[in-house]
Formats: sequence, C-alpha cells, structure tokens
Amino acid sequence: MNSTRSVTQIIEPQYVIEGADVLLRRSFGPRRENLFDPFLLFDHFAFNDPIEGPIVGFPQHPHRGIETVTYILEGNVRHRDSLGNTGLIGPGDLQWMTSGRGILHEELPHRGPSGRVNGFQLWVNLPAAQKMDPPRYQDVLAGDVPVIEKEGAQVCLVAGEFDEQHGPVTEIAIKPLYMDVTLAAGASFELLVPQGHAAYAYVFEGAGEFGRTQIDAVKMAVFGDGDRIQVKTDTGVRFLLMAGEPIGEPIVPYGPFVMNTQEEIKQVFEDIKNGTFAKGW
Repeated sequence: MNSTRSVTQIIEPQYVIEGADVLLRRSFGPRRENLFDPFLLFDHFAFNDPIEGPIVGFPQHPHRGIETVTYILEGNVRHRDSLGNTGLIGPGDLQWMTSGRGILHEELPHRGPSGRVNGFQLWVNLPAAQKMDPPRYQDVLAGDVPVIEKEGAQVCLVAGEFDEQHGPVTEIAIKPLYMDVTLAAGASFELLVPQGHAAYAYVFEGAGEFGRTQIDAVKMAVFGDGDRIQVKTDTGVRFLLMAGEPIGEPIVPYGPFVMNTQEEIKQVFEDIKNGTFAKGW
C-alpha cells in the first residue's frame, strides 16, 4: 500500500561561525546520537551581508571518514588539496568529495557578479568498511546535471533517479537522492523514495505544503517513513531534497573526522603527528 511521508520535525537553522569567520546557517551537525543517519551535517552559506566583511573562507583543514558535498547557486568556491587537485565550483556546479582515509584541503569562496555567494554543504557518513578507502572526487559541472521540467516543476537532479533520468553522481554507499526542486505557483510534485531511507527537504525560497505540513523558508523538514514524498504550493517554493539509506553504525565525531570508535579518533591524531595522515601540500 502506498504511503505518503509526513513531516515529523521542522528545524530552524541556527547561525554559526566556521572556518575563518564564515557565517553559516546550520540545520544539523555531527553528533554521537547519529539522528540524521546517513547524513552528518547540513550548512547553508550565503555571504551577502556587508557586516560580515571580506570573505576569507575555509583555510587548510583535514577530513577523514566522511564525504563532503558542495553545491553552489551563486558565486564560486576555489579549492585545492593535498593530492594536488585544484578547481573552481561555480554556479550550478557540484563537488562530491570522498575523504576516505584522509585528505587536507581548503575552500575559498568568492562573490559572483551580483555581489553574492550562495551555496550549501552536506556531509555524508561512510560505512566502517569504506572509511579508510583512498580519497576521490566526483566534480560535476552545471551542464552535466539533468534538468527535468514537468508540470510546473523544475528538477536539477544531482544524484538518484527521477522521471526515468539519473543524476551524474554515482557509486555512493548510501544510494543517495539529491535534487534541487523549484515549483511554480499552483504546482505539485511527487517522488518515490524507498521505505526505510532517511529523507529531508531544505526549503530556502517561498513556501509549500510538504505532506500535510505547511513550511516556509528558511527551514529543514524531516520526513517520517513511507514510500513517497508529496509537495504542493500556492505561491511557489524552492527546496533541496536529500535522501539516503541509513548506515546503522555507531559513530564518534570529532570536528572534521567521523569514525566508529574513540580509538579510531585517537589514531587520526597519531597519524597527523607522525606525518602519515595525508600527503603534504
């Protein structure tokens, strides 16, 4: 029997400072309780208030045991890492970085022609069996993201499947669904999501009815279980939809590291001390 997912929690993002004085809206962050399994963190960064001063960004920092997903709407983020990779994530582009056993990188945002920077970062957990895999990237340009227009809906499909199309991000353990959805006034949207998968919608423009719950920007909706998500709007709405299969393992988060035991966290610092964590710059 088909069942529509209802919203079980509405999260109002809190402002936090990260990196070199970067102001973010954070919906959730890594915690031992692992309430958002398989996801660990969701940040919305929008450097648009003059009182923030010059954009500095996120200087060199390490990661182990997670995947970081950066999606940009306006402006860009320049990045480089300890493997020698450099690049630019621009409007509509996305980077899915698997840190695996360890990587050092930096991310430096820059305003676009409008004077704005607007984007998101999602952290995804890795199963214990993959936490020490070699690092890798999936860099996706805006032109490679399928855009599906359907009955007043525009769907930019980063990962997963919608309307018989597949997103360009592949081979991720949690079998993710990640899409940017815009609904025109009066439009509706329906998506099949496997039962048991965690699902969230980050509403960042307009307002709509998610399941039977009216939600306006800027808020994160947490869905209960079911096999489909339904959204409709009277005035128009834009949201990110994220879903994935929970890993179901205990976690020990410590800053940019998420492992399964305290001993593995201690090993991170031993590796950094011994110079074996990752290649240097």
